[in-house]
Amino acid sequence: MAVAQDDAAHDAIAERLKPVGELCLQGEDCGTAMAAASGGDSSASAGGAIDGAGIYNNVCMACHETGAAGAPIRGDEAAWSERTGKGFETLVSHAVNGFNAMPAKGGNPSLSDEEVQAAVAHLVEPVMDVPAQESGGESASASGEASTEGEASAEGASETSAEAATAGIDGEAIYNTACMACHATGAAGAPVKGDAEAWAARLEKGTETLYSHAINGFNAMPAKGGNMSLSDAEVQAAVDHMVGAVQ
Repeated sequence: MAVAQDDAAHDAIAERLKPVGELCLQGEDCGTAMAAASGGDSSASAGGAIDGAGIYNNVCMACHETGAAGAPIRGDEAAWSERTGKGFETLVSHAVNGFNAMPAKGGNPSLSDEEVQAAVAHLVEPVMDVPAQESGGESASASGEASTEGEASAEGASETSAEAATAGIDGEAIYNTACMACHATGAAGAPVKGDAEAWAARLEKGTETLYSHAINGFNAMPAKGGNMSLSDAEVQAAVDHMVGAVQ
C-alpha cells in the first residue's frame, strides 16, 4: 500500500512540474513536437469560437511569458510599443509566416491562420486595441462572401483615404531625397526600385503594411528613411512612387 501511495505521489508531482510549452526557434524541426503539445482540444471552446488563450498557453507561452529568444513578454507595454505601432495585421503576418527567431505558427504548422490570429489577439490584448475577430469556423464560412466584400470595401476606402492624403505631394522628389540611397542600390538589403521580383513578396502584404514599415521602420530601414521631418503622408507618397514602378 505504501508503494502505491509513493507512486501516486510521484505521478502527481510530475504532473505539476510538466512544462506548459516548448521553446522552438526559427530553423528548428519543431512542428511535430509543438503539435503534440497543443493537443486537439485547445483550438475551440464549447461554443465553437476559437480559443486564443488556449492556443497561446500551449504554443506561445513558453517564450512570451519568459522573454526567451528575445520574445516580447505579454503585457509589457514598453517591449510591445514599437511592434504594436506596425498594426495588428502585421503582427498576425509575422506570427503566421515567422519573424526573426520566431518560427511560423510558433512551430506548430497544424494551426490554421485563424487560430494563430486568435492567439495573437490574446497575446496583444493587454497592450493594444484588437480588431473584432470572427466567432468561429462555421460563422466565418457562412459569412465568407460578406467578409470578402467587406474587406474589399475597407481596402478601397483605405486606398481612397491614402490618395486624398497624398494628393499634391511629389512622391518622386521625396524618394530622390530620402529613399534613393538604398532603394536605387539595394544597400542594406533594400528592394531596388523597379525590381518586380524583389518587391513581389512585399506587395502581397498590402500597401498599408508597406506604409507602416516605411513610417515606423522595419529591419534595417529606419523610420521615415531616417528623415523624421517628413510627414506620414509624404512617406506614403514616396512609397506610392516606388510601388508604381512595379505595378
